[in-house]
Amino acid sequence: MGGETRDGVPLTNLDQSLFDGAQATKRDLVDYLDAVRDRIIPVLRDRPLSVIRVLRGQAPFMQKNVPAYTPEWVQTVPLWAETSKRQVSYALCNDRRTLLWLANQRAVEFHPTLVRADHRDHPTYLVLDLDPPLEDAFPLAVRAAWLVRQALTGANLAGAVKTSGAKGVHVFVPIEAPVTTEDAAAATRAIAARAERLDPALATTAFIREDRGGKVFLDSTRAGGATVAAAYSPRAAPGVPVSFPVAWDELDRVVPADFTVHTAARLIGAGDPWADLMPAPQPLSPDLIEVGRAIPVARVQAMHEGKRRARARRDTPG
Repeated sequence: MGGETRDGVPLTNLDQSLFDGAQATKRDLVDYLDAVRDRIIPVLRDRPLSVIRVLRGQAPFMQKNVPAYTPEWVQTVPLWAETSKRQVSYALCNDRRTLLWLANQRAVEFHPTLVRADHRDHPTYLVLDLDPPLEDAFPLAVRAAWLVRQALTGANLAGAVKTSGAKGVHVFVPIEAPVTTEDAAAATRAIAARAERLDPALATTAFIREDRGGKVFLDSTRAGGATVAAAYSPRAAPGVPVSFPVAWDELDRVVPADFTVHTAARLIGAGDPWADLMPAPQPLSPDLIEVGRAIPVARVQAMHEGKRRARARRDTPG
């Protein structure tokens, strides 16, 4: 069935298909992650990690709490989960051995937090997740990314961009410590609002899907303890695409399918494009944070609006 041991980690069922439509085996996943370990481990290091696993015959699921059978050498960190009201033990993927063990667990996607485990209220990045309305609308996401870049320039900030590995792009803005989660969230909202104003026909900050009108959603809700697919992370989609760093001037020459577990390691070559393209950490202006504080938090606003609409439907005769 295909098995071997690497770095003391037994690897099993390597010749099995990763999932239906993957066009890749479990061995392809393991080999890819092992090939890029010196690039992906630095972006995962010391960050509480959620993974999306795809077990045979099951739908993909996100795992935050490590399973009971996790080896004792896998570093973990306990965090309180507000939604489930319990302590969750997150893995920290700080070495090759842990990465290989996760790959053998069929962890396809790697979603670290924007904070490090030892500084939980100090995000290291602002992130804007640009989500186009349709599967094949990547060029719209690219145009929206240029708006975000323009908005960042106006705030004396610079970011790096990568394909999300799904249909959109992620813009990462490294920030100087210490910035609180609340201030980082406010600054992210301010940047998204500024980008939306530059071209409201293309981009929207509307959190409720039916309000987006076929525009690119500028998602400014990834803040603090939120997670985002890591640079170099595979995604559990047909062909197993990879979230891949792209230079700004190359962005309109690529499509997400260019980067997969079969091609990405070769395209990286000897360098580390994510580290190379990432600007140095930058200070956030108090003005930007102040502007963002006045913008409602999208999820909260959407929740209230959803309740208001439900009431209106109930109260409408017919």
